[in-house]
Formats: sequence, structure tokens, C-alpha cells
Amino acid sequence: MTAPAATFDNAFTESEERRALRAAVRQLGTRYDRAYYVNALREKGHTDELWHEAAKLGHIGVNLPEEYGGGGAGISELAIVLEEMGANGCPLLLMVVSPAICGTVIARFGTGEQKRRWLPGLADGSVTLAFGITEPDAGSNSHRITTTARRDGDDWVLNGAKVFISGVDRADATMIVARTEDARTGRLKPALFLVPRTTPGFEYRAIEMEIEAPEKQFQVFLDDVRLPADALVGDEDAGLVQLFAGLNPERIMAAAYSVGLARYALGRAAEYASTRQVWKQPIGAHQGIAHPLARIRIETELARLMMQKAAFLYDSGDDAGAGEAANMAKYAAAEACANAVDQAVHTLGGNGLTAEYGLASLLTASRVGRIAPVSREMILNYVAQHTLGLPKSY
Repeated sequence: MTAPAATFDNAFTESEERRALRAAVRQLGTRYDRAYYVNALREKGHTDELWHEAAKLGHIGVNLPEEYGGGGAGISELAIVLEEMGANGCPLLLMVVSPAICGTVIARFGTGEQKRRWLPGLADGSVTLAFGITEPDAGSNSHRITTTARRDGDDWVLNGAKVFISGVDRADATMIVARTEDARTGRLKPALFLVPRTTPGFEYRAIEMEIEAPEKQFQVFLDDVRLPADALVGDEDAGLVQLFAGLNPERIMAAAYSVGLARYALGRAAEYASTRQVWKQPIGAHQGIAHPLARIRIETELARLMMQKAAFLYDSGDDAGAGEAANMAKYAAAEACANAVDQAVHTLGGNGLTAEYGLASLLTASRVGRIAPVSREMILNYVAQHTLGLPKSY
């Protein structure tokens, strides 16, 4: 696969098309800002208006193939959309799951019928998919997944459980990672299945969370869930390749989520520090305030550059290179975001804890990137083992 046109020049300057996309999403943010986000969650529990308008403008499906109604671009462009939404205080976690993970996997590996069935709806926002990989007893160790899929005639039968699965209650289906038995070796190998929400035996239960988000978290239970043969995504023997084709975009989009929120928090803090006057000049004139904010700006920009590199590598077809860069980007962005929100709250002092300024609620949201979709400790393990060549520690 060759690199797509209109990426970066030697100075890492974004193309005119990508600058225009950023501007369009920022314009959307004039109507859907942090106040909208918070009020929508309190009144309705969801942000459907933002989702549908973003989809109508072509933002949600920007990475999906044109022949199925998408924008024909890549993860680079989808990451721009999520980053700019986050910078306006309205990050949509479902963008990480539905168009990035599930849409990418189906577009790359799905059958013709699966593409025709799912991609047009994913592109125009009328269809959403959840993604189920994490299990109660497996955690970050995907090799311990116990959800199984066995053949029964022409059907598949799934049994198992998942946890911390986003948006199951509103998704049309969930892409479940299960294990099938290799008849040649007897070993279990991963495979991906699309399970419609109304399928008998597919049940879900909400998990009480301390984070405010339109996407709720669920436990999922699969009790003899019977699926037709065409519920299997792609090739049964290529499950691992297909899985990581979705996990790399997941990490890139997680980085975009964190970079966007970091920019939002930093912007609020800088604005406050420029106008808040306690003695003879604004507090931002004091190095004790200015230097920490300047450091956050540097950390955020470095994370953003690594995110752009990871997206470029992925869109160019370099899955291996994208894997390393995506993990690094996700780590750097999560740290920048957590530091940015913490410093923003500290800069505002008591005002940083008030509902008027809306920063305190981000203290929980900013931690998401450090924990999900993979913990920072597991990323450090990855870099230690795969980049530095150190012995495996687990």
C-alpha cells in the first residue's frame, strides 16, 4: 500500500485539506461546546445532536471508503475530528470504537456483504458498533480471553463475558473478540464476530462509573449466543492480524481524545491566567504560573506529533511501525492530558473546582487515557520489550 496523498511535507506542516477539516470541526464547536456537553448529559444522558450533525457533515465517517458513503480518508483525518472536538470540550468516545476500530476492521477485512450492510450506516452515523475485548479475569492480558466460539453446523455459538464495554446499550451490534479452536493444533485462536444487540443470549448490565460521558460502560454476558456463519468478520485464520488492525487505530484515537482535552484545559487555564489579577498584574505574568503551563504546551505538542506520526504510518500500511508509534502516542498524550487538567485546576485555584468553569469534572475524564484502552504500565512493558529489546517481565 502506498502512502496517501496530501499528508505532511518535510516541515510537518498539515495539508490544506486537513487544515480545512480542523477549521470545520472548530466551527461545529461554536454550537457544541463544553456547556452543551455538560447540559446534554445532565438533561438527556447523551449527545445525539452533536453526533448526528458531525455525521451529516461527513466527520464521523471521514476514514471510511467513499464507495460506502465515507470520506475516503484515513485515521489521520478521523483523529483530527476527535482532537478538535476534545479541544472544544466535547470528546466523543464512541468515535474511538465505532468508525475507528469496527469501521476499520470491516473495511479492511469484512466480506462484501458485511461492508454493504454495515459501512454505509457507520459512515452516516445512523449505525454504531461497540467493541468487546476486555474480560473480568483477563484485564490487559488478551491472551487469557476465555470467551469462546464453537461451530454448530453452519452456525457459531458464543459463550463468555466482557467488561468495560462502551455504549452497548445504544450500539446496533457489538464486535466481540472470541476464541475458536484450531482443529489442527487444538489451540484457541482469536476471531471477531458481529453480534446484534437483540440477539438471544446477549445481555448487558450497566457499570456505575464516576465519569460523566455519553457512552456508558457495561458488563456483557454471552450465553449460548447463536450466530449465522456470516457473523464471523473476515478470515477465521487471520483473527490476530485483524484484531491489531483495529487496536492500532484505537490507540491513535485515544491519543487524539487526550490531546484534545489537554488543549481545552490548557486554553481555559491560559485565558484565566491572562485576565485574573490579584496584585498589580495578571497571575500569568508570574513564572510560578506561566512555566508549568508552558511545559504542558510543549508536552501536548510532542504528544500530538507522535500521534500524527502513528496515524501517518498506519494510513501508509505500515502496521508494525504504527504499533510502536501508536503506543508511544497514547502514553505521551495521556500524560499530557492528566498534567494539563491538573495544572489548569491548580491555576484557577478555588474556581477550578466550581461548576462555572467546568474543569473539575475533567479530573476523572483525563485519567481515562492512562488506563484505557491499555494501561500506561503495559505500554512501558511494550516499549521495554519491543523497542529496547529487554527481557519480558510478565
